[in-house]
Amino acid sequence: MHSLVFLCAQKVVSHHATLRGALGFLPKDLYPVLFKAAFMDKRTLALQDLVQTWPFPVLSFQKLLRKCQHCERALIRERPNKLCIQTVILGVVTYLIKMLEDRHRSKSRGPRLQILDMTGLQDEGQGPETMSLWSRTVTLAKACLDVSKQQSKCIKRASKRRKGPYSSAMALPPPQPVCVDVWVDLFVNSTSYGVLKDALQINSSNALRLRCRNFRVEELSIASTVGLLEFLDPAGVRQVALHFNNLGLSGLRVVLPHLAKFTNLVSLKLPYSNIDVRRLTVGMEGSLQYFATQLSRLACLKELNLGSSRLSGKLTQLLGDLQSPLESLELAFCYLLPNDLAYLSQSLHTPALKKLDLSGNNLSDCLLQPFRILLAEASATLLHLDIMECRMMDTHLATLLPALCRCSRLRYLGVFGNPVSSKGLKNLLHQTLGLLDLKLVIYPYPVDCYGEDLPWPPTSSNLLDSSVDEEKFSRVNNELQQMLLSANRADAVWTTNLCRFNSLDNFIL
Repeated sequence: MHSLVFLCAQKVVSHHATLRGALGFLPKDLYPVLFKAAFMDKRTLALQDLVQTWPFPVLSFQKLLRKCQHCERALIRERPNKLCIQTVILGVVTYLIKMLEDRHRSKSRGPRLQILDMTGLQDEGQGPETMSLWSRTVTLAKACLDVSKQQSKCIKRASKRRKGPYSSAMALPPPQPVCVDVWVDLFVNSTSYGVLKDALQINSSNALRLRCRNFRVEELSIASTVGLLEFLDPAGVRQVALHFNNLGLSGLRVVLPHLAKFTNLVSLKLPYSNIDVRRLTVGMEGSLQYFATQLSRLACLKELNLGSSRLSGKLTQLLGDLQSPLESLELAFCYLLPNDLAYLSQSLHTPALKKLDLSGNNLSDCLLQPFRILLAEASATLLHLDIMECRMMDTHLATLLPALCRCSRLRYLGVFGNPVSSKGLKNLLHQTLGLLDLKLVIYPYPVDCYGEDLPWPPTSSNLLDSSVDEEKFSRVNNELQQMLLSANRADAVWTTNLCRFNSLDNFIL
């Protein structure tokens, strides 16, 4: 639903020549709705003019593209259009270059735009019209380098004017500072490392400056990772995610001390870091304790991901000295032991947990009862629970149901990859209908929908590799959907699709 104001804005941005001639006369309060209309309709020429004449100190994608009184469509939650993003960046670059060239003129106005906030844009899917986080990082880094070159040229020209024959008689006003800070999430790997490093090296003196909020690194060497961390603004970074970097305890020993300067660091993600505590040498034991000590220095930490690290029996040591409770804890495929879950149940973290991921841990055996207790302790706050590929059958789910049904605020449940029957799924759905906030369940293909050659009990690999009888599954899925409709729960989505829905992080929760 669009308001009359938004419909008029769409009409205005569709006629670029008319808009350009009218920009000097339009009330500045119309700029936000014109921006959203131009972005939605991909009116890139209009978008560039709006950015170059932006009358406010801040241009925020999150605020401009969210649902508003004039347009209910939340563009911020959709895949960002590549051309529109590039146009906004180009508009800022053009604006800055003009300001740099004009700042020595007596009639030049002071800078208007000071902050471009590009945080909050989606990073999902691929396609020719969308722009990934990696592409945005590279594009912004190149834009910073372009602005730096133009800035150097302007400085040289200004220096020549001051040294001219009439320089003593000239009374040039001091140049006004020109700068736009770009708040952005950055994603770097080996292919984008060079250009991002070059941009960050000139950051402090450049007219276009990157201010990183969330910093994600994939498959980068320890030295390169540390080098980039040193360039980041200590006060601005709220999340560091080091993915697939194979750091090990020795590598983490090098990297973690460089995180202590980020005084507002709330989230630390270290999946696939190649940590294995099951066969610790004397030296590795010291490195593990050093790891725990460095974690305890992160005073604001609320989200921690140690997925795919073998942490058997060491959770007390790793998490016991944290200064404040965690709200999100991801321990997928961590080979946990009963004493790990027993510690969690009694720790300061459990009463604060909003998100818990224990996927890949065998909850069907000796971990079942400790997990049931943990789930009951976290029931008052838990919003997001992932227990995928945990080898749980119908009987194990039935054991957990009383504790699960106490999680009255639960929004998401992931049970994909567990060997559950269609009868077990129907029971799970029926028992959780009272959880009114539970809007998304990722459920497994029922074991009775597989062929007779499925090994028993099946492993996660067996379930992933074996073929499913689509006709049988379609019947079961229809029965589940009918149960939801009959219970007036059409608002709840039950699906086997892992890719369609992204996992929510602590900031969204």
